[in-house]
Amino acid sequence: MINLSILSVFIPTFFLVSLTPGMCMTLAMVLGMTQGVKRTLWMMLGELAGVALVAIAAGAGVAALMLRYPEWFAIFKWVGGAYLAYLGVMMWRSRGRMAIPLESRDAPRASRRQLALQGFVTAIANPKGWAFFVALLPPFLDASMPLATQLLVLVAIILTIEFVCLVLYAGGGRTARKLLGESQNVRLLNRIAGTLMVGVGVWLALG
Repeated sequence: MINLSILSVFIPTFFLVSLTPGMCMTLAMVLGMTQGVKRTLWMMLGELAGVALVAIAAGAGVAALMLRYPEWFAIFKWVGGAYLAYLGVMMWRSRGRMAIPLESRDAPRASRRQLALQGFVTAIANPKGWAFFVALLPPFLDASMPLATQLLVLVAIILTIEFVCLVLYAGGGRTARKLLGESQNVRLLNRIAGTLMVGVGVWLALG
């Protein structure tokens, strides 16, 4: 189905790339800090769906069409980036559903749908993700074998690696919250998370 020698290079390559800090990993860390790892799984679900879509599209050549009409992609990036920056400002002010409540009885947290949508938008609006898959995925495809089968296997491996890295980052965010989680530090945590979220938004818009 896929040559083992190809997989022996493919798996460590994609693991190292996924483990490198990026927009989606930063988002996982922020939400692990503010929402907890369990609720962050919903963001991961949306992010993995976005990654799968980008990987399949890149493998099928759709990315070339995106590069041909960059103005539409730019608009999508700016809208997504502005939304993430807005969420970051709200978190910095300890407001909104993404922020850590100052008191346990405070406002409810983000819904599962909001978290999943946030992950999905971040994944598909990331231009570096498109460029990454366009550059690295095709070399691992064998023209003498069925494309669909190869894409199915490689995307499944990519999603597994991506999920493991997302959980690691979300766990790191949860650990940071435990270390600084006393009531007097909640505002500081929100401001750290909010600043990172704004950074992800700017990164998305300008990347």
